[in-house]
Amino acid sequence: MTSAPRTLVVRLDSAGDVLLAGPAVRAVAAGSSYTALLCGPLGERAARLLPGVDEVIVHDAPWVGLRPAPVDRQVTRDLVDTLAAGRFDRALVLVSYHQSPLPAALLLKLAGVGWVAADSVDYPGALLDLRHHRKPYRHEAEAALDLARDAGFALPPGDDGALGVLPPPDTSPLTGSDPYVVLHPGAAVPARAWSAARAARAASALSAAGHRVVVTGGPGERELTAAVAGRHALDLGGRTDVHQLAGVLAGARAVVVGNTGPAHLAAAVRTPVVCLFAPVVPARLWAPYGVPHVLLGDQDAPCAGSRARRCPVPGHPCLDTVSDTALLAAVSRLTGPGRPSVPSAPGRTDRSVAAPDDTERGATV
Repeated sequence: MTSAPRTLVVRLDSAGDVLLAGPAVRAVAAGSSYTALLCGPLGERAARLLPGVDEVIVHDAPWVGLRPAPVDRQVTRDLVDTLAAGRFDRALVLVSYHQSPLPAALLLKLAGVGWVAADSVDYPGALLDLRHHRKPYRHEAEAALDLARDAGFALPPGDDGALGVLPPPDTSPLTGSDPYVVLHPGAAVPARAWSAARAARAASALSAAGHRVVVTGGPGERELTAAVAGRHALDLGGRTDVHQLAGVLAGARAVVVGNTGPAHLAAAVRTPVVCLFAPVVPARLWAPYGVPHVLLGDQDAPCAGSRARRCPVPGHPCLDTVSDTALLAAVSRLTGPGRPSVPSAPGRTDRSVAAPDDTERGATV
């Protein structure tokens, strides 16, 4: 590059997807004079926590999301006008392994962005200037960083390539000062979390084992968190925004959570994760990145690879059959004597810890 460009990074989808884009965004920012992030409404709050982002542009794209927005000509024109006004020299479109970047690439070209890069298995015609090919079974965070590197952007010296967010606030007035473990029972995709009854039993088991338990959740999950916390845990459901949640997770000894945004937020603040991982998507692509973690759940369940949003198997056996013994052993491995340290130079996904036994094993990542 002869001069630092104005660069746009596109990462539509959820907060977790945006957090996983963080290392790639920092690489872009290190080589750009101005860095904007185009995200969806579900990813906006996470986008505003990413270091290196000068501007956040929000668009509810009709080709992504659990409840996609309708196609609207005027909304699309307004987005193209906004992007054109940004005078971006380059753009990177980050997508998951099963998504196409081409709808976004078309709008970028209409907005006058001169150079666009993305992973694409589909023929892009004139829409991509760099058609990148993702390495097989590449973790989502690493795939995004691979694209950034091949587009000419490198992490700055001293950047270890981990997930990261802006420094979180002190949340001890919410949590108290004594050590605690976070249990986050909810998920936008129900197949990726415990049932409420199973999560409540987990809170009781953790408390009985001597852990102080803090239950977290969003404003729409207050009923769930109250039921899970019961008399065994502190209920913070609906009492934190994303930045405050980062603070709560940063103060925890470990976080017990499904494959959902707070798992990646915990990784971004370097807190070990016990991840209840339903195999509806591959663990090797979506496991907590760059921190010690244990994956619990039957990775060979019939739902494996289905991308199901609701469990197609009665009783949700891949997660709800995980025993309290396995849960407590996983928490102990991450918090007890001889626990794995948070790696100083993440950049590979080989940070998993062996799961408690062969019947409730974690996936190899």
